[in-house]
Order: sequence, then C-alpha cells, then structure tokens
Amino acid sequence: MSVGLAETSVVIAAAVLLSIASAFGAGQTKPAEQYPLVEAVECRPRDGLPNVLEKLKAGREVRIGYFGGSITAQDGWRTKTLKWLQQQYPAAKVSEINAAIGGTGSDLGAFRLRHDVLDHKPDLLFVEFAVNDGGTAPEQIHRSMEGIVRQTWKADANTDICYVYTITQALAPALLEGKFPRAASAMDKLADHYGIPSIHMAMEVAKLAKEGKLLWTGKKPVTEEEKAAMKDKLLFAPDGVHPYTDTGHQLYLEAVVRSMDKIKPAGKPGPHALPKPLVADNWENAKMLPLDRAKLSAGWQKLDMEKDKFAKGWAKRLPQLWKADKPGETIAFRFKGATAAIYDLLGPDCGQVVVTVDGKPPVVRPRFDRYCTYHRLAMMTIGSGLNDGEHTVKLELHPDQPDKVRIFKDGKQFDENPANNPKYDGRAWYAGSIMIVGDLVE
Repeated sequence: MSVGLAETSVVIAAAVLLSIASAFGAGQTKPAEQYPLVEAVECRPRDGLPNVLEKLKAGREVRIGYFGGSITAQDGWRTKTLKWLQQQYPAAKVSEINAAIGGTGSDLGAFRLRHDVLDHKPDLLFVEFAVNDGGTAPEQIHRSMEGIVRQTWKADANTDICYVYTITQALAPALLEGKFPRAASAMDKLADHYGIPSIHMAMEVAKLAKEGKLLWTGKKPVTEEEKAAMKDKLLFAPDGVHPYTDTGHQLYLEAVVRSMDKIKPAGKPGPHALPKPLVADNWENAKMLPLDRAKLSAGWQKLDMEKDKFAKGWAKRLPQLWKADKPGETIAFRFKGATAAIYDLLGPDCGQVVVTVDGKPPVVRPRFDRYCTYHRLAMMTIGSGLNDGEHTVKLELHPDQPDKVRIFKDGKQFDENPANNPKYDGRAWYAGSIMIVGDLVE
C-alpha cells in the first residue's frame, strides 16, 4: 500500500523549487555565527529505532512515513530505502506513507502532520526538512520540529522517528568544513533532547566533492566526448539541489544502509517518553481546521473534491477547497493563540489578499510568485509570534492583481510573459484550511 501524492504540480515543484526559506522563517534569519554548528557525523544512533526494527524482524506489517520536501518527493532516497527495507525483511509487509510536498518546510509540516501522516498510523517517521528550512531561524525550526515530535508521540508513543538531512550546493560550505549547516545543527539539538537518531545522508557527497570526485551540478553526459570529459567524476544533480536518482540519491541510500548497522543495537522497544519541552512555545498544538469553520462571505464557492477536476488533484492534501475570485470576498474568524495561517494554493490565475489582524494596519499577501506557471500548495501567514491571547482576523480579496509581469521579470526564471497569456489573468484565491497554534473562538 502507498499513501502518497501524485499531483503533477507537486512533481513539477521537485524540479523547479530550489532551497527556500519557509513562510514563517522568512525575515527571521540571524548571522550564522550566533548559532553553534554541530560537528558533522554521518549517524548519531541515540535511542535508535527499536520498535520498528522489532516489527520488521517479526515479519509484521510496517508503515514508513516519509515527511519532507521535494527531495523526498523525488523517485530517489525514499523509494530506494523502502525497496531496501522490503528486501532486508521479506517476511514483513512494508509500505510507505508518502507525505512529501515540494517547496515546503517544517512550519507547514507541523500543521499537516496529522492529516498527511499520523492518521495513516506510521511505525517509523523519516523527517527531512533541513534543505527547505535552510533560511529559517533556528528558533522557528525548534518550534515546528519539536511540534512534529510531540504530536507524533502524543498520537502513538511507539512510533519511531529518524531525522535525515540532505544538502544543496549552496548549503554545502559548512559540511565541507566538517560542520552541519545551520538548519541541521538546530534540528540535531532537538534530536539530542529526544534521543532521536539522525542520519546526514550527504557526508559522502561532501567528501567526494572535497576530493574533486563529484560535480555538484550539470547535465548528464550524452556523447562519448562528454562522457570522456567527466572521467570518473560523479554528477550529483541537474540543479545542485535535487539529486540524480542513480548518483546523488544512491549516495543517500548508501548512507542510510551504513547508518542502520549503527542504529540497530541502540535502544529498547517500548513507548517513547515525552520529556519537558526544549522550547515552551513549540507547536505541539498546531491544528489544521476546515475553512468553513470561519465566516465566509457569500461569493465563496466550495469545490467538489470528487467531481471537480481541478479540486480532485488536491484531495489527498486538502479535505476542502474553496474558491473566490471577486474583489471584496472575505474570511473572518477569531482565535486564541500566537500563530495563524491559511493552507492555500499559489498559481497563475491567483490574486492577492489583504490581511488584517486585530484592526491593525493591513498587510497584502500575494498568492502569486516567480514560480507560478502552475498551481502548488502553500501557506499564507496571518500572524506569527503574536501575544498568546484572543485575536480577530479579517481576510479580503484585493481588487487588483499582483504585478505578474514584474514578478516574473524579477525572478528571471521563465521566458513566459503573463501579459500575453490568458492563464495569468485572474485574481482568484483557492483556500483549503485554517491553521492555528491554539484554538478557534466560536
């Protein structure tokens, strides 16, 4: 059995989106020297994976959750490790829960964890967000990643968790000098606190690059001359981010295989204890709620997730999908907590939203960016780091479209000109869920 996501847009995201700062992390970064970088070690077994290994050895049914971004969404280390485990334990029935979404980080992950992973009862959860959290402040990484751990063990204390770290050419300098990049260093502090094993799957990648035996980026050689020019060097990825299946992802697989030998003796089967939180404001109470729990203006249209072709493509991730395209359409609600967002879509026909919290000066959030030649999942920030009290939210569809020509020109990603293509004409907003750390006030 495979519980996964096959939407074309997410597959495209794997090939397009590079390492990005997650929504709540943007603008919160601090100089790297303020955060101690962890010594680079391929595997820290800590308390191991005793529960899932016991099930595998006994030939029982095992579900493995793969929770991450576009690198995990690829046909790469995820499918390779699944196949390897199936081969190692042929008597066990090993299946995957594919919960990877390109271009998203652990912030969205903390909200979608229950729907995308925990409801499918994982025995093992691989968590891979070190690349997409690369621009996020460690304080925010601690909030969201600790929320993921505590939600998982509150749902089932016998679920084993393993952090896995990937790399990009841009994030590689620290690893080349023997240190984890900042995001992985922040995550490893949490792994220490909870006894979670961690695997940096790119240690061998960095070693080969430092020895001049690996090229970070390039097109695969086709002609004999091109192959000769490569000599014996490995080509990591077409873009320095998303590895080729037979090279970069193969190195990732081999790192997991080596690490399992160290992890196997660690720990004893039994429920994982929840220690005192590392950070008091962690996101263990993150919730994803249906949009119609809010007050919607009359122009909102609920799309049929079974019959509507567009909506059907998002059904595995969004329980509901609503559309508004007339200026002035609104969403209003109150919540108690410090953080709120909307789980929505970015896309070529999308507009922008006016966000007003507690009657303060409004902020405009475009639902279009330089990658919007297609639709993809996103999270729209309403407020983060607010005082932990009651807040009033009003969201209103802006009458004007974003300057899509300028956004594409600034992005320098595509040759398309939105001014000449009707698919970019629109101010729609596709919204699916309310996401809060706290509770709705109804």
